[in-house]
Amino acid sequence: MIHRLIGLVALLFATACPYGVFAQELLVYTALEADQLKAYKQAFEKENPGITIKWVRDSTGIVTAKLLAEKANPQADVVMGLAATSLMLLDKENLLMAHAPPGLENIKSFMRDPRPQPTWVGMDVWSSAICFNTIEAKKRNLPQPASWADLTKPEYKGQIAMPNPASSGTGYMLVSAWLQAMGEEAGWKFMDALHQNIASYTHSGSKPCRQAAAGEYAMGISFEYRANKTKKEGAPINIVLPKDGLAWEMEAIGIMKATKKPDAAKKLADWAASRTANKLYAENFAVVAMPGLQPKLEFIDENVEKMLIKNDFNWAAANRERILAAWSKRYDSKTEPK
Repeated sequence: MIHRLIGLVALLFATACPYGVFAQELLVYTALEADQLKAYKQAFEKENPGITIKWVRDSTGIVTAKLLAEKANPQADVVMGLAATSLMLLDKENLLMAHAPPGLENIKSFMRDPRPQPTWVGMDVWSSAICFNTIEAKKRNLPQPASWADLTKPEYKGQIAMPNPASSGTGYMLVSAWLQAMGEEAGWKFMDALHQNIASYTHSGSKPCRQAAAGEYAMGISFEYRANKTKKEGAPINIVLPKDGLAWEMEAIGIMKATKKPDAAKKLADWAASRTANKLYAENFAVVAMPGLQPKLEFIDENVEKMLIKNDFNWAAANRERILAAWSKRYDSKTEPK
């Protein structure tokens, strides 16, 4: 009789409570933009009842440093929406689980780990863009730049913000791209000249665009998602895609090898490589991992994919520590306080 009562109480409790009470929670470290998290979480959880996402969000550099600091005792189950170069560093430390999601063959070849059992799979590309405040520029009689080289002109002194590469994935994307596209000697020379015009290095890839939109500076070096969204919200900015080539990175997903919830983690990785997820990415980015899904963003050139520089992600990952040390020694004096 007692056993029957216990069973009845358990059945009533289970029937009365939503599945979320018993849901398996995935701890997901991310550098995704805060305004994207809700849509991704809702879409995944709708398709996977019984699994919930708990985000731990920060900028790329901080998330990467946190993951490396925790490598002896990893806390995250999944890393989602972090730069591919950061995931390559984690893979080098043997922290990622190999997993091939269904439909992997539908992902663009340059947007995933090339091994049959990849440790990371790309989600979308974010590329560089300059947010140029037309009102502030008119006040100061500043011409609109067309290239990276234009940003070194003396009339822009104190009127440019850009992200710090040590704390921002967008910042490292920019620095790595300039060094690759221009060559290291010319790249550092360019950054020396650019530094003379920089007002502030921020800890966020989005912040320079927001600062330009608010009129704090005439322009902010940022990325196309934030530029498009900011202009869409009515900010008085033009979006400049430098004619000498766009810096770019990929947001990607990887499963932590130490996760105690591998089945649930694989479901998130599978969803992130799905058509459903790519359609959501396409609402925010000009280039996504699955071909044929990308509508034109309102204020971004539809040929943006053709403007991307040739990017060696392995080189960018392998040289990250050296580049950041050199950059900080040269330019960190203008970084905003944390």
